[in-house]
Amino acid sequence: MNLLYCGDSGIEIGVMMSVLSVAEKTTEPLDVYILTAGFSVGDKRFIPISEDFSEKLKLALRDRGRADRVWLFDLTKEILSKPPLANMSTRFTPMCMLRLYADGVADLPKKIMYLDSDVMCVSDPKSLYETDITEYDIAGVPDRYGSLVFDGGIFRRRYINSGVLLLNLGQIRESGCFEKARLMCAEKKMFMPDQTALNKLAKKKILPGRFNCQKSERMDTVFRHFTTTLHILPYPHSQTVKPWQPERMHKVLKNYKYDSLYYECEERMKGILKK
Repeated sequence: MNLLYCGDSGIEIGVMMSVLSVAEKTTEPLDVYILTAGFSVGDKRFIPISEDFSEKLKLALRDRGRADRVWLFDLTKEILSKPPLANMSTRFTPMCMLRLYADGVADLPKKIMYLDSDVMCVSDPKSLYETDITEYDIAGVPDRYGSLVFDGGIFRRRYINSGVLLLNLGQIRESGCFEKARLMCAEKKMFMPDQTALNKLAKKKILPGRFNCQKSERMDTVFRHFTTTLHILPYPHSQTVKPWQPERMHKVLKNYKYDSLYYECEERMKGILKK
């Protein structure tokens, strides 16, 4: 099973938690591919994910008796040579757009499952991974809010959330949809740049909600995505809680499910757990 993550050093603990959550729910061997980059935008500096982190992740998987592999690719040159200029300073960091460069990494397999670092695996993802997307570029679940705003109604729901995606890189390389999406991100400022570009340009297969639950878990949940949610009471506000924020997970969501995984990863990130 091929997994893809993208980002800078700020997502390391999230990636480790996400990967280990998948490893706990499947017996399939994992090939974990991580795309990273490092550069500055204004006063913000993005530091690439390190080889040290890659080794710690490998050790965490090996300690579970698994023979999974981890691959790290630094795409700094690629993203700086063709930067998403119009969206470098939006609410969403340019690191979100790293996945749009995946088609240019020759070592990536033709079929791969992309996960955001705030996605936790709840049950075996094999049924998602084995979904037939031969005729499609990508497959995903409708976005909880975006499908209402961008689809213009509650029934069409074809605007997908990009936090969990099944990618047909073979088809993507032929259709050029990632290349077109990069160009769109370079020329047109958008609220959710790469997600909006993919929805406009990719040939999509719509998946059932259990593959990307964006508010709460259900009986059939495969992936729980800890994305920002909107609330009316006690006053209109947005709410963001991530799996690596145990205090907020407890206080806001009353969720203790990922505590042991978080504390293990925190120790591993500090180099405390060594075999």
